[in-house]
Amino acid sequence: MSPVPTERNAAGEVLSIHGLSKAYGGIPALRDVSFSLAAGEIRAICGENGAGKSTFVKMLMGIITPDAGTIAVNGTAAVIRDVRHAQALGLGLVAQELSLAPHLSIFDNIWLGSAEVPLLHRTAALRERAARAMAMLGVADWSLDQRVAALSLGQRQIVEIARLLARDAKVLILDEPTATLSDIEIARLMTVLRAVRDQGRSVIYISHRLGEVFDLCDSVTVLRNGEHAVTGKVASFTRESLIEAMLGRSLQDMYPPKAGPSHHIGGLRVKDLNVPGTFTDISIEAPRGQIVCIAGQIGSGATAVTRALAGLIEDASGDVSVDGRALRLGWVRDAVAEDIMFITDDRASEGVFLALSVLDNAVATRLSDYSHGGLISRPQLRQIGARLARQVGIAERHLHAQARTLSGGNQQKLVFARAVERTRPGVLLMNEPTRGIDVGARADIYRLMRSFCEAGYALIMTSSDLEEVVGMADVVYTMYRGQMVARYAGDAIAMPRILRDIAHPDASREAAA
Repeated sequence: MSPVPTERNAAGEVLSIHGLSKAYGGIPALRDVSFSLAAGEIRAICGENGAGKSTFVKMLMGIITPDAGTIAVNGTAAVIRDVRHAQALGLGLVAQELSLAPHLSIFDNIWLGSAEVPLLHRTAALRERAARAMAMLGVADWSLDQRVAALSLGQRQIVEIARLLARDAKVLILDEPTATLSDIEIARLMTVLRAVRDQGRSVIYISHRLGEVFDLCDSVTVLRNGEHAVTGKVASFTRESLIEAMLGRSLQDMYPPKAGPSHHIGGLRVKDLNVPGTFTDISIEAPRGQIVCIAGQIGSGATAVTRALAGLIEDASGDVSVDGRALRLGWVRDAVAEDIMFITDDRASEGVFLALSVLDNAVATRLSDYSHGGLISRPQLRQIGARLARQVGIAERHLHAQARTLSGGNQQKLVFARAVERTRPGVLLMNEPTRGIDVGARADIYRLMRSFCEAGYALIMTSSDLEEVVGMADVVYTMYRGQMVARYAGDAIAMPRILRDIAHPDASREAAA
């Protein structure tokens, strides 16, 4: 069924955009895009990385000035000068890269930079509004005086959203808002956004998680190559037709075939792994040639397991071995010596050297292999770096560009480039390997992961995307509040039981009994 246009809400349009365009150095980033948003509407914006979504949003917030086109807010034309002006017009943004000041309190972050807070203000009134916003998100018990530095990534995302609610934004723009949230936090956010819609406010929702688009949004606009591709009611799309609209082609076999019986010998064995205050007595096996997934919500300890195995947690203890060789925990150097590689869920801070080129990033962990007498052979590094980038699907034209200029998908491929062409197959530990990545790049990452399996690597991943868990894992371990709940393999891997385990493990155990 082909998509049909959305109907105009009787309450009127809060945003009306015509012919919006922007180019950099003669290269169009956005071309002649028109868009309208009704009061009380949740509109998804979908598209691959580089489709123009970020440019579009930055124009709405006054961060970028369009080359052409008009923007009207509540029927009145507006030339949005800057973020404060956008706030005054009732627009608010939660960006994918969080903008909180970690050493300030939750209260200070909620009002930091607000256009409506004068030099002399009533703190009590602002605290009341901040507390009301936190209560809407189900976290009324959090202290407004708590420093943001003490919060997890998921908790910080909640503070970002509370900032918009406290400022009473009429149009909430959310860019990948659930990328760091647990299933419980996601469900809470969905409830809040529906309540916001019922109040007559509007939401622009940018997400690569298509399940959320179908569950939450009324309508969807697809951008492709900087142009408007299609707008329609969500109900008029199927998952397949939406992906096809985003890519301009059909996408077959998102998930590669799962591994059969492995002919590779050995792997990673973990027995009674402990990190005080985080998890206890975790035992798993990751055979070479297979993908093992640890599924758990934020706070379950799942991501800490992989960090401990990578040597990143000093007080980790337990019996861990690689191909029968004991691994000393708490030492990154020992993990690296066993060809254990780690891919973080926070690539901007821990995964990529943003100021370095693609070439330099690709060879960053191999400098000793190409140095002689303390001197590094740059020609050799350029040759190997170019080859590694090609192997993970990064175009040659990007080789000398700064990593910060790449899309999220290409940045993640760059991290994977460090794991290919090792002297021997290693162990690849991955936390949220496709966080914030579009569907096309996800398919590329999934193929890369399977190619590592075929080469004899042992792969352990954590993921909060249960569709990804079911689609990619050969074996699944579920965790809840620092404890292992169950193990599933083959046909036993099913979304309902995994979801039940990570949210209600007691019910799962009773069912198993």
